[in-house]
Amino acid sequence: MGWVRWTLLPCALLIAMRSWAAPVELESPDTRATLLELYTSEGCSSCPPADRWLSGLRDDPRLWRELVPVAFHVDYWDYIGWPDRFARAAHSQRQRSYASSGRVGSVYTPGFVVDGREWRGWFRGRKPQIGSGMHAGVLGLEVDGERIAARFDPQGEARDAGQLELHVARLGFGLTTEVGAGENAGRALRHDFVVLDYRRVPLIAGDRVLTAGFTLPLTESGAERHAVAAWVTPRGDQAVLQAVGGWLPPPGS
Repeated sequence: MGWVRWTLLPCALLIAMRSWAAPVELESPDTRATLLELYTSEGCSSCPPADRWLSGLRDDPRLWRELVPVAFHVDYWDYIGWPDRFARAAHSQRQRSYASSGRVGSVYTPGFVVDGREWRGWFRGRKPQIGSGMHAGVLGLEVDGERIAARFDPQGEARDAGQLELHVARLGFGLTTEVGAGENAGRALRHDFVVLDYRRVPLIAGDRVLTAGFTLPLTESGAERHAVAAWVTPRGDQAVLQAVGGWLPPPGS
């Protein structure tokens, strides 16, 4: 029995050490950062060029501070022969909510939304307008494994927006899929900024500053790298008031 206890102890210590990585602290600028959403699907033959374009933003010097990209994979193309493993019904519903509110004209892929409004400039080879210069307040995150603490000090229009919600997404990078059926059959697709987990929680009013604390699962995805993105909207509205993002350390680092 003593031999069993001593051989199990190093394993237990190793597991515990993997969760001891220092918390990651992220902070937005005072001026509003731009949230760029891509709605995409592995079952859509028109989507790979948009996915590649989004991947190119990994090297954009404005990444995370001025520009926060996320890719929501939708499930409404799964029926044509290839179920996208990153697709969620909730992602499709999010896009439909944009359409029902008039913020986008229709539901389609690839579809881009910039700061809560449809953006078709990608189809004409244009670049999105990054940063409005408007004062929005500072959004800060502390990410400690699955635990996330948020703090928002609203300024400008955000201060008068009423009750606010925080949206947080854990993102995966360097994800590859060998597609075996559907419109992209036989193609190897690579994805970045993929929304793996997503939560929406109310921000709680305090003395001037709004806060939230919650957990967001660590999904095993095979990603080469992970990041987190967060943004604030008025409750029940999709207008983006502020956004922030940043890289996360690999497990056990």
